Formats: sequence, structure tokens, C-alpha cells
Amino acid sequence: MTDNPRDEVVAAQIHSPIEVLLQHDEADWTLIMRRRFAHPPEKLWRMITEPERLARWSPVVPDRPLDELGPATCREQPRDEPLDTEVLIADAPRKLVHRWGPEILAWTITRSGDGATLELRQTLSDHTRASMNAAGWQVCLGRLAADQDGVERERVVGNRAWAYGCQELIEHYQATLSGTAG
Repeated sequence: MTDNPRDEVVAAQIHSPIEVLLQHDEADWTLIMRRRFAHPPEKLWRMITEPERLARWSPVVPDRPLDELGPATCREQPRDEPLDTEVLIADAPRKLVHRWGPEILAWTITRSGDGATLELRQTLSDHTRASMNAAGWQVCLGRLAADQDGVERERVVGNRAWAYGCQELIEHYQATLSGTAG
């Protein structure tokens, strides 16, 4: 871990309320996360589809905007090996569904007052990673929520997530999601 101080605005957003569920049907596990944002739907759409905006908060950084159907490649960091991605549904500014490697990410944006609610559904090939995925996405969604005041903020990915309480979030989700996974 680095000694860089953390951005307390980002930290507060990371630890803001979020709804997290783990569902299982006959074939798949699905991690479901819902969070309310002050951002309007149109801004959230740009934040989940435009590479330069995704690079501020997400581990999914594509080589092209995710606003049209078809293949793309993603990297978390520019030097990483590419991960195959394919946009399956792009219904601006309401719904984006794409593959990210072997998993499916479905993003739904619903207007909520002067902001919007963002729901992420991620299929999981291995439900034992649900607590780690939930913690990681909570960190990412918190960083996304902090992107509202025009201030340049740290991208919290990789080892930097530990400075923002990722380990505690993993432990929280291990305890709270374990009842739904069995």
C-alpha cells in the first residue's frame, strides 16, 4: 500500500449506502448492486460508456465507446492484456449490457428525482468471488458518485482500493452475502 493520502470525498462516497444482493437461479449467480446518484441519467450514461470517463472510475476501460453493439477490448491499465468485450444492448440512456470476458454486466439507469438510480447486474461464474466483486464495485461506484464537482480525483483501482477500506468491505460482504450463497 502507498502512503498517499486518500481523497476523503471519494472515501465518503465509497461508504455511502448501496443495495447489494446475490441471487442464484438454476444456472447462474448474479451480483446485483443499486445506488442512487445525483447525476442525471444522461451523465451516468456517458460515465458508463465513454472510455475517457470510464478511465476515471471503472476497471472496464474499453478501446471504444460502449454505446453501439459489437466487439471491443478492455483493459484496467494501459499495459494490461486486453479482455474481450462485446456490447449486446445499448439503449441510451437507459440500458447497457456487455460481456466482460466470460461475465455479463447489465447496467440499468432509472431517473430518480433530480438524479438517477444505477443498477448493475453482474453474472458470476464463481459465486465465491461475490464478496470481492461487491467490494470492488462499491469502491468504483463510490468513485463515480464523487465525480460531480469538477474536481480532478484519484482513480481508485488496484492496490489503492485498500486505502479506501476495500478489505473491510470484502469482510462485510463475506458475512452478509454468505447466507444467500448457500
